[in-house]
Amino acid sequence: MDVNLSEESIREAPNGDAYSPGSGGWPTIRYFNKETGISGGAYEKKTDKSMCDELGDDSMMEAYVEDYGDVSTCSVISGEGCDERETGFIAKAKVMSLEDQKAYVVRLDGMEGQSMKPELLMWLKKRRKVLKQLVAAAADGNDEL
Repeated sequence: MDVNLSEESIREAPNGDAYSPGSGGWPTIRYFNKETGISGGAYEKKTDKSMCDELGDDSMMEAYVEDYGDVSTCSVISGEGCDERETGFIAKAKVMSLEDQKAYVVRLDGMEGQSMKPELLMWLKKRRKVLKQLVAAAADGNDEL
């Protein structure tokens, strides 16, 4: 996982678009991934706290990095960084066939746009990340699973 932090004062995106630094309050938090490209995207606050207090909470910062970076701290190979619920799901998913795992990912992708409670959306994303790791490991021929 690559996370790059910058202390530079950025007023203009590399493509010439305005970043609008400070919009929504300081500090301005931007993220860059395949979907946003070089223009990046603005962080959307999840609570009514100030941004520095919200992201000063370790669990909120971890959730931010996982969500916008589409990464997970949970390793399906070692089990490190996984909570109890993820560990249980990993055990169930490992016995699925590769085709069933891929179908489950497609099903979860289809469910993501539906209206659901934030906790359920977070659980959906965690399951999808676990399954994507398992599918990738199978594609790489990883026998550790």
